[in-house]
Amino acid sequence: MVESALHYSTKRICASLRRFHVQRRTFLTAAATTAASAIANPWALGRDWKEPIHYPDPAIISVDPRFDNYRQNNAAIERMWTGARWAEGPVWFGDGRYVLFSDIPNNRIMRWMEDTNEVSVYRQPANWSNGNTRDKQGRLITCEHGRRLTRTEHDGTVTVLAERFEGKRLSAPNDVVVHPDGGIWFTDPGYGIMGYYEGEKGDFELPPRVYRLDPATRQMTIVATEQERPNGLCFSPDCSKLYIADTGMPTGKPHPIFVYDVVDGKRLANARVFWDMGKGGADGIRCDIDGNIWAGAGWVGEGYDGVQVISPDATLIGKIVLPEICANLCFAGVRRNRLFMAGSQSIYSVYLNTQGALLP
Repeated sequence: MVESALHYSTKRICASLRRFHVQRRTFLTAAATTAASAIANPWALGRDWKEPIHYPDPAIISVDPRFDNYRQNNAAIERMWTGARWAEGPVWFGDGRYVLFSDIPNNRIMRWMEDTNEVSVYRQPANWSNGNTRDKQGRLITCEHGRRLTRTEHDGTVTVLAERFEGKRLSAPNDVVVHPDGGIWFTDPGYGIMGYYEGEKGDFELPPRVYRLDPATRQMTIVATEQERPNGLCFSPDCSKLYIADTGMPTGKPHPIFVYDVVDGKRLANARVFWDMGKGGADGIRCDIDGNIWAGAGWVGEGYDGVQVISPDATLIGKIVLPEICANLCFAGVRRNRLFMAGSQSIYSVYLNTQGALLP
């Protein structure tokens, strides 16, 4: 019975991928027409960050008229800081007015202060930290390529929440979100043990999966196995859906964002492809208050790398073009209307006419 169900689920997913290939061809044709009449890519000639940008910023692109409602026409993309090797996992701390983010190869967590615009080291070494979020008590939850999931207590001490599942070591936890019931959902694709650049090279004891951890009992359950390398994830504003980005599909194959129905806040059902990222892939993803998915995009180049914005009905409506791959992102600021983007070696931000969903 289980085998039949898995076969049926696989057939549905394959059918979804074929359908999205057709949609993608249609989109690329339309996009090519739009690009021909658009202002030249602002990064093609190089942007001088010391010079002002003429509004509206040409690197913020409306692919669909609906995106006009979300862009702030008198705001430009700002490079806040540069000096990382691979920036990841930004998270906003409103009570302290700062953003924490990981710099994985340098094995450190950095802190950007809103009031001074200064960046300093928050923690080093950081056990090769990657994705970060906050729990319902405001504590920092961190995925570490050092094969564990941790929580930083209010006094600064670090509590290990998970290192093993059924006696076997986790591979390299990657990204994490917290459900309103307190459950911690995280991906474990294993990138940190594939070499010595983002962690310590090691053996896979468990396959790539998505887990849910009950912080009270420390019990872990497997919630998704359909992705080859599950990466970024986020809930819809009402937490009825969970989106998961897959960055591990073979070259030439689609790199989809999956969506699931969340059942009883503890398990997933009805796996399906939400969006095909095409030649590139989505890394970190976040949701705004209207259910749009803001996806860090990369590995294609000029005109693709940055952020892609997909509506709840699976339509690409907007793009934020960056000169670097965007690995992850978060909504920040008092009003949650400032998008922070971890762009490989740099941190970027832009004010928007929308807000991040009221979730970690």
